[in-house]
Amino acid sequence: MLQGFRDFITRGNVLELAVAVILGGAFNTVVNALVESVIMPAVSWAVGAPSFDSFLVFGPVRVGVLLTAVVNFLIVAAAIYFCIVLPINKLNERRRRRLGLQSEEEGDPQVALLTEIRDALVARDGSPGPGAREER
Repeated sequence: MLQGFRDFITRGNVLELAVAVILGGAFNTVVNALVESVIMPAVSWAVGAPSFDSFLVFGPVRVGVLLTAVVNFLIVAAAIYFCIVLPINKLNERRRRRLGLQSEEEGDPQVALLTEIRDALVARDGSPGPGAREER
């Protein structure tokens, strides 16, 4: 029983997940600082209000608070995508080109070859044959 637990804990994906959670917590501070200090003041300046909290208040129901949370989420998601994900993807693509590796979009050359063979067999016989999948 303890051996199985040790194997589970030392498995690569568990350790990677732990590192990701720790880095995500640290990165949260950076993203919040960007949103609260740079992006939200710009939005407040453009809209004329620091938040939407007082928007659509019906007694105790404050729809504006939800709207502010949704806008903050979208701003954080956009900041992560445009400041982190997009540049990292471009760097990875540039590195793949420099090393002469195929890009992820090109696909596996073996699959392309098998597809060509299948297509040639279909063209020769005129029918896909039993067990062949029809493409849509």
